[in-house]
Amino acid sequence: MKIGIIGTGNISTFLLDQVKENNDFDGEVVAIFGRNQEAGMQLSERFGVEFHMDFEKFLESPMDIVVEAATGEAVRLYAKDILGSDKDLIVSSVGAFSEIQFLDEISALTKKNGRHLYLPSGAIGGLDLLKSANALNGLKRVQITTRKSPASLGMDGDCPEEVLFEGSAREAIQRFPKNVNVALVLALASIGVERTRVRVIADPAIARNTHTIEAEGSFGNMHLKVENNPMPTNPKTSLLAALSILAALQNKEDSVKIGS
Repeated sequence: MKIGIIGTGNISTFLLDQVKENNDFDGEVVAIFGRNQEAGMQLSERFGVEFHMDFEKFLESPMDIVVEAATGEAVRLYAKDILGSDKDLIVSSVGAFSEIQFLDEISALTKKNGRHLYLPSGAIGGLDLLKSANALNGLKRVQITTRKSPASLGMDGDCPEEVLFEGSAREAIQRFPKNVNVALVLALASIGVERTRVRVIADPAIARNTHTIEAEGSFGNMHLKVENNPMPTNPKTSLLAALSILAALQNKEDSVKIGS
């Protein structure tokens, strides 16, 4: 499996390092695309991969799959071209699909071209359970409460605990596009962006980003709490978010699929 990566930041560096050091990983990163020339050249020299600032040149690289590890803007700009060029796509900036029409367009394109779009679980869990619980539209309520430090939300670190937002997943991702991608993933896996409820709390007392998922339906009840360690190189990003992308790559070619 030959991999291309969009982005030159912490997640890209993490993936490059893990793919290079993991002898059991059946694949290699062959190209990187980004706008930061200095960072891109450093990654190119460190990991021995081609760096491109021209997207068309990047797309011509011999890749089977592209990992977006940049921004929602990059997804909106490049997803259609990637999926239209006989390549699969893993998206980390899931907030790009807050407009469901765009997700529908991309889904139609994957079917038309026989390609795959992967949306990793990010910094949360329980998605398989929710998908199973809603197989017969049996889910009645889904809510996620996200607690983050004020600093990770771009606020003064001395702020008191405060509920910053309560509303739908659609509203949440539009207000916090860099902080609640998990809410959109949860909504897409369950009852949709309008019905899935989100609370965002700035909490100066916590050391880890915390997500609490609650669900009710004909299956019963679920209460799941995930406390995420940050990436060592970037306290604003959960390590589990980066690991979920790596897992999507590792499991792509599995002949046995575990879970839904």
